This record gives sequence, structure tokens and C-alpha cells, in this order.
Amino acid sequence: MQATSLLKEVPKSSRPRERLAQYGEKSLATHELLAILLRTGPKDSNVLQLAMRVMNEFEDLHSLKMASLEELMTINGIGKAKAIEIKACIELGLRLAHSTQLKSGVITSTKTAGALLMQEMRDLQQEHVIALYLNTKNEIIKKKTIFIGSLNSSVAHPREIFREAVRFSAARIILGHNHPSGNPEPSEADLVFTRRMVECGEMMGIELLDHFIIGDQIYISLKEYGII
Repeated sequence: MQATSLLKEVPKSSRPRERLAQYGEKSLATHELLAILLRTGPKDSNVLQLAMRVMNEFEDLHSLKMASLEELMTINGIGKAKAIEIKACIELGLRLAHSTQLKSGVITSTKTAGALLMQEMRDLQQEHVIALYLNTKNEIIKKKTIFIGSLNSSVAHPREIFREAVRFSAARIILGHNHPSGNPEPSEADLVFTRRMVECGEMMGIELLDHFIIGDQIYISLKEYGII
């Protein structure tokens, strides 16, 4: 058995899992990605060698995509289980390639946003902070509850809100939080928080379109209130 037949004998810096963790998936060669999927090699070779064997068997990724279970299983080290895993991974990749970001409506006005948040939050008994993440067309690409607080107060840090904005590649944000008392009049804390959100948004290039405070059958737009 050669010295490189066991993956543990390969330097850690050259192992695909460690390389992906350190440098990201785009830095890996195709056979390294395949090796992560295969996990283990046969007795006579390590998983990197097995992955290279698979890639050498087929001319290109298209040929690998079209390979049947039986064709995959002709490769030494690829049994039925690994062949099934390869086919499942290929199909998942194809479905991901054809996937699109789900959208939950479009915001066309302050009234549209206020009505949506009113419907969402009017019966809540605790304070909630909800963020609507929008694309450049003001389509809602994600709606997320950022915080649930006590009856009287809530604490939501801008970094939590903008972390999700970056994650979803949002261009704009609309915030809403409810006052369980039913009175939507903004507190000083509401105003300070909104100003911080505006400042953070300006620095990050992600606009805070509005911040709504939801009361009992009534809401206040802090944009219309003159805070944004």
C-alpha cells in the first residue's frame, strides 16, 4: 500500500474539507468537491484518488451528469450507495440551477406596507420586530421576525437586521414593530433606534424605506412622521 493511500496521511492543508473551510468552495477543484461527497475511498486508495478515478472515467461534467448508476458502479470503489449519492447530488445541483428566489408580493406605497404589517401584527400580545427585505423592484424577497420581546419593550440590534439583509442580497428594508398597548405613538427609544437604522443603512448602501409602529387598528409610519 502506498504512503498516500490513506487520507489521514495527506497533509491537512491538502484535504478537501479543510481547504473548503479555509478558502471557500470556489477554491476547490472538481475532484476535491466530489471527494467531499464520496467521503471515503476503497482499501487500495484514498477518497481523493477515488474522485480522480471517477473524473478520469468521464470526459467532462456533462458526461458524469449523464452517467447511469450502472456506469458509475463499474468504477472500482464506487458501489451502489456511492453511485446513488452522486446521482442525487447531480439532480440537486440541476434543481438549484433552475431555482428562483421566492417573492411575497410587492410594496407599492406606504399604505400597502402598513396594511400588510397591520394584518401580520395586529393580534400579537408581545412586541415583535419584523423586517421586510426588498429587492430593487420593491418585491418582498424575505419576511423575517427579528425579535420577540416582553410586553413593554423589545431590543433589536441593527447588526441582526442588516446581517439578514446582506444574506438575502436585499436592496431595501421595511421594519415593523407592534405596541401591545394599542397606542402606536413612537417612544424616544423607537426614534433613537430608527435613526440608528437609517445611519447604518446609509453606510451599508441598504436603504431603510420605512419603520411602522402597529397599534390597535392603527399604525404610524415613521417616514410620514418625518424621522426617515
